[in-house]
Amino acid sequence: MKGIAVPYDGNVLVGMDTSDDAGVYRISESAALVQTVDFITPIVDDPFTFGRIAACNSLSDVYAMGGRPLTALNVVCFPTGKFTLDILRDILTGGLAMLAEAGVQLLGGHSVNDPEMKYGLSVTGIIHPDRVVRNDTIREGDVILLTKPLGTGVIATALKAGGVDEGVVSSFVVSMTALNRQVSEIMLRHNPHACTDVTGFGLAGHLREMLGKNSMEITIDSASVPLLPGALEAAANGLMPAGLYKNRDFVGGLCSVSASVRLEISDLLFDPQTSGGLLIAMREDDAERFCAEAHDKGIKAASIIGRVKKSSFPGITIV
Repeated sequence: MKGIAVPYDGNVLVGMDTSDDAGVYRISESAALVQTVDFITPIVDDPFTFGRIAACNSLSDVYAMGGRPLTALNVVCFPTGKFTLDILRDILTGGLAMLAEAGVQLLGGHSVNDPEMKYGLSVTGIIHPDRVVRNDTIREGDVILLTKPLGTGVIATALKAGGVDEGVVSSFVVSMTALNRQVSEIMLRHNPHACTDVTGFGLAGHLREMLGKNSMEITIDSASVPLLPGALEAAANGLMPAGLYKNRDFVGGLCSVSASVRLEISDLLFDPQTSGGLLIAMREDDAERFCAEAHDKGIKAASIIGRVKKSSFPGITIV
């Protein structure tokens, strides 16, 4: 937070100065802890599914750093006067199921009575100090990859309005409950230069984080950006979450959108995501090998969506 100076000792490898996905603290020459916390409000009606999505979303920050999550603590805000405890039990059971899939041990947690339901995890992982993948270390000539389709924000808004096709809902849930573990492991085999995950700031907001203080321009080929089924329709119908407008206000000054890009497509680049994919920068030849391996492992959405070049000032161009 601005105005608060945090003192760091020599073992802090990643702190809060670059808005990275997680903090990293060295505990030996060969090991460092990766630590993060995240929680969300319900994005679906089913409490078990909500628990799975929230847990998957929380684990993603460790994967984005190139780390392996080891343990987790539940973070729960629950309105006890509004919902029965069997709802809470289903949420926590869903989260536990996702932790089991990830091979992560739940150690406990904390809950409070709150007017608005929220659930997530504090996660601790491990990484070699020399293999940390930062979010703002892009290089000239890199390409940008995205590993999950966009559109969770507009589809969630459409769900609240009612009448969303069952197939759209199924794809929406499958995407948000797909761990980024495997794609992170593949990434580490192909020399990543930078990585972050796409969540609440939307694609454009997380591209801004990748730019950091670098004098670089990222050009995004909007036709190459993977989208969830139903996302274009929801955007075209004006079913925009409030966060989309906030994201555009936050990063719009850095963005230049070609007149040929359809409005609903450009809108989706600002759409806040829940449990989104990894956004990775690497050399083009490495990226092509990454995509081939990812597709072979069933991660079909993995795509090269942009390129990085030197610039006199940071910017994002959408064509």
